[in-house]
Order: sequence, then structure tokens, then C-alpha cells
Amino acid sequence: MSNLSIISLLFDFGLVVLIWMVQLIVYPSFKYHNQESLIKWHAKYTVRIAGIVIPLMFGQLILYLYLVFMQEDASIYIRTVLTISAWIATFAIFVPLHNTINNGKSTEKTLSQLVSKNWIRTAIWTLLFIINLITVVK
Repeated sequence: MSNLSIISLLFDFGLVVLIWMVQLIVYPSFKYHNQESLIKWHAKYTVRIAGIVIPLMFGQLILYLYLVFMQEDASIYIRTVLTISAWIATFAIFVPLHNTINNGKSTEKTLSQLVSKNWIRTAIWTLLFIINLITVVK
């Protein structure tokens, strides 16, 4: 197992653990706040979670883009497409939803969409990790 394989597995594992915690604990908890407390908490949450998510997502993306050019492996291509898909989902779906909360315009529907649509990223990062784990274990 190469160092890059271990690093990619660590990035994928970090993101899969994080997304499951967000999916099962963090996003559902938003419904227990009134609008005022949600705005205050959300402002703190987004700054704090960004300190974890941004390095993991950038590290994962940079590593897979590097591996695409350095290794001819179908698994790398699949994982790179999944990584890019997670980025697209994040910026197309979740940034606007979080901005709605930040702007104090969230509704019950906004918070429900946050949970229901996050299954997309949960599935992507789970699948990515499983594919990587299977590839590394081979």
C-alpha cells in the first residue's frame, strides 16, 4: 500500500465520518432552534465546521486530481468523479440552503431540505470511501 493510498483513505474516511455525523445529528438538530437562536448557532457552526470540512475537501480533490494524471486506474477515475460530484452538490444545493439560514429566511421546508438532500452527499462520500477501501484492501 502506497503513502498516497493511505492518505486518500484518510481523507475519504474523515469525510464519511463527518457527513454521517452531520446527517444524523447536526442537520436534524437545527429544527430544535427558533429562528433567532438558529441564526446565532448557525453562524458559529458554519465557521467551525468549515475549519474541518475545507481542508478535507480540498485535500481529497487535489489528491484525486493528482492521481488521475499519475495512475491509470478505473477506481481513481470513479473516485475523482464522485469527489467532483460532492463539490457540485455542496455549491449547487447546500451553500444556498445555508445562506438562507444565515439570512434569517429559513423555514421548516428549508431545514427539511437540508436533511433530505444531504443524503446525496452522504451517499457519495460513503460510496467513495467503500470503493477506496476495497481498492486498498485488494
